[in-house]
Amino acid sequence: MKRQSNSEQGTVTRKLTRSRKRTRARSRTIALRRLTREEIRRKEELKDFEYEKPTTRSECRHGLRPCPFVSCKYHLYLDVKESGAIKLNFPDLDVWELEETCALDVAERGGVTLEEVGEILNLTRERIRQLEVRGLMKMRSHEDSDELEEYVE
Repeated sequence: MKRQSNSEQGTVTRKLTRSRKRTRARSRTIALRRLTREEIRRKEELKDFEYEKPTTRSECRHGLRPCPFVSCKYHLYLDVKESGAIKLNFPDLDVWELEETCALDVAERGGVTLEEVGEILNLTRERIRQLEVRGLMKMRSHEDSDELEEYVE
């Protein structure tokens, strides 16, 4: 039996580690121009659909979980970009399969690590760290920084 060299073992180990790390499907973006005629027709039908959606956090706090209102800007299932494109954060899951569906619930709970936030948002720990740094920089540069001082480290 042939023995592997140290460099071969390291390569195999890295490949195994990389393949184990990403178990969830990457997010998927759907451009408006890629929607089928049937999807556009269904969108038009749903425009006139009447339903009561919570308008404040206090109305939403004790509502259904998982939250059925994916159009809410705090819902974790999808994001709508300025161009109108739809980003599915969890393309391999349905809404009711998510453990967390509301960003406000996660924020209220507090004390969440970068790994946990990455798991909730389907992003890497490094991307979460970058977003944190960017947010703190924005807070520091804000004119009314006296009001925000207690939130900045």
